[in-house]
Amino acid sequence: MSTNQPNNKNEEEVDLGSLFVIIGKGFKNFFNFIGNIFKGIFDFFIVILLFLRSNFIKISGALLLGIIVGFIFETSKPDSFGSEMILQPNFKSSRQLYNNINFYNDLVKQKDTAALQKVFNLDKAEAASLQKFTIEPIRVENDIINAYDQLVLEVDTLTIKSYEFETFKNSFTDYDYNFHKINVVAQKNDVFDKLDEVIISSVVNNKYFKRFKELTNENLNRKDSLYRKNLVQLDSLRRVYMQVMLEEAKNPNSGTSIDLGSTATKTTNELELFNTNRRLNSDLEEISEEKSKNYEVINVISNFQPIGHEFKEVTKNYAFLVGIAFAGLMILILLLIKLNRYLENYNK
Repeated sequence: MSTNQPNNKNEEEVDLGSLFVIIGKGFKNFFNFIGNIFKGIFDFFIVILLFLRSNFIKISGALLLGIIVGFIFETSKPDSFGSEMILQPNFKSSRQLYNNINFYNDLVKQKDTAALQKVFNLDKAEAASLQKFTIEPIRVENDIINAYDQLVLEVDTLTIKSYEFETFKNSFTDYDYNFHKINVVAQKNDVFDKLDEVIISSVVNNKYFKRFKELTNENLNRKDSLYRKNLVQLDSLRRVYMQVMLEEAKNPNSGTSIDLGSTATKTTNELELFNTNRRLNSDLEEISEEKSKNYEVINVISNFQPIGHEFKEVTKNYAFLVGIAFAGLMILILLLIKLNRYLENYNK
């Protein structure tokens, strides 16, 4: 028995030693693998740098030649001018506005000068100068938050619990933002102020939106009138209440008492009247804001500038584009030559 116990201990020590050796080799292989990855990436960048250094003159020459050729094309290209208009569509009219802008842009793409002349009442040269119509929302996070808050107020608690903010945010589209920016690019810099009225009227004159606006404003006016009447009645009630309080103060010991009823007494105390008055005034302010906002189908925040600004984009400049293209082509040719040499040596 005593002989077997030392043997068992030795076997356990050998097993543990082997286990540690295996674990050590595993860690070593893992770190070697990670090191080889970084080494491979480093070698790759070194190869690229060596390639660029050895062919720097050729690539630079191609780039310079491309810039010169592109500059020639750029100077012969007609100038482009841009202008923008910011609008606030009401009554969910933003979708119609987007459709109209896309329609105008399609006419430009199709070079339908006659249709553009007719739509915008332009002469042929002005219509032909139009190059692009685009529209995009001015993305403000508060628009999403305010829209969600409005939804919370309109629906019941059980419904809103199953409709989280992130879900609402993901369903929020470009049409749902409050403000939208229309950009127009043209070869003439004085054509823009002839476009805004047509763009706006194309939505404003829609019968559905006109009727929607009329009904909304009628409801707001009715609500405003009702709240103002309530405010007048509340002021009268406050005066009566104050007179009663004064009478009671003048005759503290008289047996006569004015009983307005327990319910009336509770609802016409001074603090309650003050709070009611404050709420009515607050509601009237909100109605005034709504009336101001919904007075038109589309609120114009800023019109097109009468004279457009010169439209230049580096990424669309011919000197930049042709220069990059020539340099890329030279790199491709050099790589193909290098590949061909490698294949020739490989066969040997």
